Amino acid sequence: MLLTPSDLLAIGLTLQVATLTTLILLVVGVPLAWWLARSNSAWSRPVGALVSMPLVLPPSVLGFYLLVLMGPNGPVGHFTQWLGLGVLTFSFTGLVIASVFYSLPFMVQPVQNAMQGLGTRPLEAAASLRASPVDTFFSVVLPLCKPGLITGTIMAFAHTVGEFGVVLMVGGNIPGVTRVVSVQIYDHVEALEYGDAHRLAAIMLGFAFVVLLALQLYQRRQRGSAA
Repeated sequence: MLLTPSDLLAIGLTLQVATLTTLILLVVGVPLAWWLARSNSAWSRPVGALVSMPLVLPPSVLGFYLLVLMGPNGPVGHFTQWLGLGVLTFSFTGLVIASVFYSLPFMVQPVQNAMQGLGTRPLEAAASLRASPVDTFFSVVLPLCKPGLITGTIMAFAHTVGEFGVVLMVGGNIPGVTRVVSVQIYDHVEALEYGDAHRLAAIMLGFAFVVLLALQLYQRRQRGSAA
């Protein structure tokens, strides 16, 4: 199974985008999941709905509005140009930002479910030992929510690897900059290079199967340990 140099470049770029996106989602999504799990604020439900919208929105819709926001005439675009950074559309940075928004629910929801399942006893026990909220979060909450964290991390990474519509809208199709594997497959099909498309698509198919199988085996083992 031979891959072209452009295929290898697209695979490397895809892994870079997915890794960076997953790291950002861990930093942003885990605290957000904790707030959504514990907050009684009137804002928690609208925010939760916003976080979940990529699950039901067509990727082209989300990509279009991100393109408008980050484009030269959008508010984010105006701000980044004022900072001297130029526009974020059709760049690696814009690609990562779009991926963060699109994969956000795949990180937040598993972690939020795990945090909601904690109950109040571990938190009360930590409070009785005079643990600070920050210490409680890192020493009690995160270790107890490890299955949710692992599930969210795997799902966010895998989802970012496979995204197409959002990255094409925001990132375009620039070799070595924004051309990820899904866009590379699209290019092969457009050029009637079905053999090259088959090879890349088979890699994606195998990746998805292995990831989902490993996740199911892990969750089954966790349920067996809990029993």
